[in-house]
Amino acid sequence: MIQRKPLPSAVKFTQLLNAVAKMKHFSCSLDLFKQMCAIGVPVDKYSMSIAIKCCCHLYRTNDGFALLASCFRRAVVPNVFVFNTLLDGLILEDRSVDAERLFKKLIKHKLCEPDVVTYNTVIKGLCKFGNNDIAIGLLRLMDERGCKPNVVAYNTIIDSLCKDKMIDDAFKLFNEMVFAKGIQPDVITYTSLIYGLCNLCRWDEVSKLLKEMEEDGLFRVGRCGDARKLFDEMRAAGQIPDEYTYGVILDGLCNNHQVEVALSLFHMVGDSKLNSHIVVYNILIEGASKCGELDTAKTLFHDITSKGLQPNVRTFNIMISGLCREGQLKEAKLLFHKMDESGCPPDSVTYNVLLQGYLRNKHFDDVEMLLHEMDGRGYSIDASTLSLLIHQIAAGSLDKRMVQLIGRLVPKELMDTPA
Repeated sequence: MIQRKPLPSAVKFTQLLNAVAKMKHFSCSLDLFKQMCAIGVPVDKYSMSIAIKCCCHLYRTNDGFALLASCFRRAVVPNVFVFNTLLDGLILEDRSVDAERLFKKLIKHKLCEPDVVTYNTVIKGLCKFGNNDIAIGLLRLMDERGCKPNVVAYNTIIDSLCKDKMIDDAFKLFNEMVFAKGIQPDVITYTSLIYGLCNLCRWDEVSKLLKEMEEDGLFRVGRCGDARKLFDEMRAAGQIPDEYTYGVILDGLCNNHQVEVALSLFHMVGDSKLNSHIVVYNILIEGASKCGELDTAKTLFHDITSKGLQPNVRTFNIMISGLCREGQLKEAKLLFHKMDESGCPPDSVTYNVLLQGYLRNKHFDDVEMLLHEMDGRGYSIDASTLSLLIHQIAAGSLDKRMVQLIGRLVPKELMDTPA
């Protein structure tokens, strides 16, 4: 680029600078910036902010300040992003006093209007050194200056309070966040509170919070990697989690594709009372089959009877669904017929699962027979099964005369749903 005549525009250089920085090649990005300056490429607040960010990532915040001074000399007005980057650099280098000083200077000299990132960065620095009272004061200042605190700001302070065993203050802030500010807690909020309660051996409240997390669906957002650690801490403290807590943790792990962790926890618990419920096997079998570990699911299924347990209709439905998903329709059919022999007759879900497996795998031989069986048992087809049946009839894969039979199996609520 440098050898081209004429030189490419400053925009092209800035784009290249940004691309190199995004690849985390911060030293290379700074070298490029120096070359730009050396050959007279005009720099603006964007290229300056990228260079300052690179300095801060390299723990060279002082160099970042030198570039800031250069901004003023070149009449380039730095924006809030630049100051946020410098604040974050100071926090990374554990220079929270300098960060506070810079923040106060921003406000006093009106260098820029702090945004939510500015406040969150300073709060992070204050909490890093246990300055919780000042952090809470900054939270109040945010509100006063019309910058609404978000869940990140509250989480940072709540986590710091929990680590300092100030759990009651943490819950006071939690209640303010939820009820006064209407900010929804996330899995990070709950995790901080749970560890705070664990440190103080307040186990009943741990179980209550875990229940809240499940009700809010927070174990399903991909952030439950600490669940095993929590379980271990409870056991180490001599507190045996109850069946509900154990089930919530296993379910959370499986829903986040951490089946191996869930299984290691299951094996660690061994023959204890916690593993004496079919619900535990259902959670693990479903988790394994959904993650493509069907052999593991089969092993667990076969282990059920040896543990003196009986599979219920949900256990069979989960296994049949897993077998159909992997195209193992012969085994799915055998298991389906085994249900009646085991004293656990198939329900409407079983038929829908098997039908969908047949239709998705283009196995049409038994479809009509299953539909007649459903009709005889008074069962209904669900929306997914109906959609697959209509598609295959339209494609000519199923006999059109089946439409009348299908019509009898469509529940009234589906018929009443507007198109």
